[in-house]
Amino acid sequence: MKTINQIIITSIIMMHAVVNTKAQVKVAAGQIKSHELEVLNQLTSPSAVVNMPVSQLLNAPGNEALRAFFFTPVTNRTVLKGKKIAVLAADGFEEIELSGPVWYFRELGAQVEIVAPKFNPAPERYGLSTPEMAKTHIMAIQYLQPVGWIKFDRTADQIKVGDYDAIFIPGGAWNPDNLRFDKDVIRFIQDFNKSGKLIAAICHAPVVLASADILKGKKLTGYWNIQVDLKNAGGTVLEEPVVVDGNLITSRHPIDVADFSRAVETWLTKH
Repeated sequence: MKTINQIIITSIIMMHAVVNTKAQVKVAAGQIKSHELEVLNQLTSPSAVVNMPVSQLLNAPGNEALRAFFFTPVTNRTVLKGKKIAVLAADGFEEIELSGPVWYFRELGAQVEIVAPKFNPAPERYGLSTPEMAKTHIMAIQYLQPVGWIKFDRTADQIKVGDYDAIFIPGGAWNPDNLRFDKDVIRFIQDFNKSGKLIAAICHAPVVLASADILKGKKLTGYWNIQVDLKNAGGTVLEEPVVVDGNLITSRHPIDVADFSRAVETWLTKH
């Protein structure tokens, strides 16, 4: 979870980025013809920064249990001591679905590493500008709003099944698409599944497991928008906060983070 200083620093960086963007637009506008500028204005949507702090989610009516999960001190910090967990994530991951379980597992004594696909910039003809930090960090979102960056520890081409006791994949509308396109990620998930070790996925993340073709005959759940994809991949979808089937744990939504995290804890303590 972010400290006050981190929030202030993030805000300053975002403000600096907005100022720089405006400056770039002014320079560009002075270098193009008026009719080209008119076309660009019609192709470009107005920008806006939406603030959706985690505190707003925790304080929302109906989320009292979620708030209690995070704010009730952990008493036994050795429950998962000796366990090593990999978080598979890419740009566009849902912030609380990564930071929440990572915080909890570390509080319980587990060693957690964030693993991302190897940096692969878009082709130049796409016209995208990638920040330098994208080589070492992945971008967090809240629903569909980018909110910050988290440094990853390793890349998917550097890891082995024997390195970890469990893996979990956070959701986010973009994160799963970035993961399922990466051959190293898919190969690792398939090999990890063959080992019988725990694979956990929340929200949109189960579609990555569909791409890995490991859902046939499995009971699971996921975000409502992807449930048809899970069925098409051979799974049986249940409308429950958490579903455990063998070595697979799945969940639906950020509001299920507490149940999801506890299910992972329970599975690891029993195996």
